[in-house]
Amino acid sequence: MTRAKLVPEHEIGCAATKQAPGSSPSGAAGSGASERRHRILRIIFGALSLIVGFVLAALVVFLLYFTGTAFYDGAFQDQPVASLTLFVCMVVGVGVVAVGTLILGARLVRGKVRGAHLTAEIISLALGFCALFELMLEGVTTIFWILMGSALVLTALFTFADPSLSEERRLQRVLRDMETREEAEEGTLGRDVTGRGYMAVNFFNLFWIFTLGALFGDAIETIYHYMVEVPGEFQIRAGLLWGPFSPIYGFGAVILSLILNRFYKAPALLIFLVSAVVGGAFEYAVSWFLEFAFGAVAWDYTGRFLNIGGRTDFMFMCMWGVLGVVWIKLLLPWLIGLVNRIPWQWRYTVTAVAATLMIFDGAMTLIALDCWYMRLDGVPTDQTAFQAFFAQHFDDQYMASRFQSMSLHPELTTRVS
Repeated sequence: MTRAKLVPEHEIGCAATKQAPGSSPSGAAGSGASERRHRILRIIFGALSLIVGFVLAALVVFLLYFTGTAFYDGAFQDQPVASLTLFVCMVVGVGVVAVGTLILGARLVRGKVRGAHLTAEIISLALGFCALFELMLEGVTTIFWILMGSALVLTALFTFADPSLSEERRLQRVLRDMETREEAEEGTLGRDVTGRGYMAVNFFNLFWIFTLGALFGDAIETIYHYMVEVPGEFQIRAGLLWGPFSPIYGFGAVILSLILNRFYKAPALLIFLVSAVVGGAFEYAVSWFLEFAFGAVAWDYTGRFLNIGGRTDFMFMCMWGVLGVVWIKLLLPWLIGLVNRIPWQWRYTVTAVAATLMIFDGAMTLIALDCWYMRLDGVPTDQTAFQAFFAQHFDDQYMASRFQSMSLHPELTTRVS
């Protein structure tokens, strides 16, 4: 079977706007009206982006002035250095969002939409980092949800609803479905057709890598604790409120897959070294984030050979190295084949439903951890019906039994007082 050639978006856009020979004048008129409507919507969206960008830029200037004045007056002398550093990083992140939004608005107004999607992705990434900084500074607040929601909405907007690219994306979806059906029949679904990497980097593959990595990671942690750490003792090692999922391993699987994707033909020693460094850095970063955001200590390798601040050590870096070799050589090909057994007609619906449930589980987990932290810190968490719900259904006893490998120490956080 001859595979349908995937046409680049800019060629599809040009083809969509050209009038085919013999086409009716009414079709041309309809196309012209559609173009004018798209141009008007693009200008409106670009103008709104410019307004938001100027507002954010003014906010950054105000924050810098306020911070500098307060610092000069000694208002921050009792705050930890880490808290001040996170605050500065957050202000810088908002500045990146402001500049990116201004660039995005200018490009849309001028009709240069080719770089708009990339700019929107950069803005979404900066918003995500700002949300993490806010989480470590003040916990799960309204600002945190606004930042996360803005990142998700912006990504969804430019992925599905950008008026200037909607027709192109419709045609792309038609071609994608044709390719998906053919790849499913040929057994190459999920592979990188360019040959530069093993797998195709798309949301479908990455989501299922995260989900199955989180599932297998929880199983491995549970078995390792039962067989090695404390023989005969069963301990829940899950990291979410519901389900046998350890998101740390899920994110680790995604990061390893992205970084090692183009190393799948490399020698095992090189893959081992790259995986050891990446895995150790990831483990250190996660430990640092959990401690600074929630005062949570999920593992402590202090006293072990070549440990780095108790957050990672030589043995576990070697384990990450071995895992990377096994992952890219054996597990990833098997996993790609497994998830692509989902019938191609259902793959997007099943993935969307599963992703929605996973996001909901993650959001509820963040809120429950935040309420648990505040209860231990002596902050009232039953002042609203929302807080009372978590205090009733996810109290200290429940959280301690669900997250058995984790202990919370409010004094370790970087939250501002």
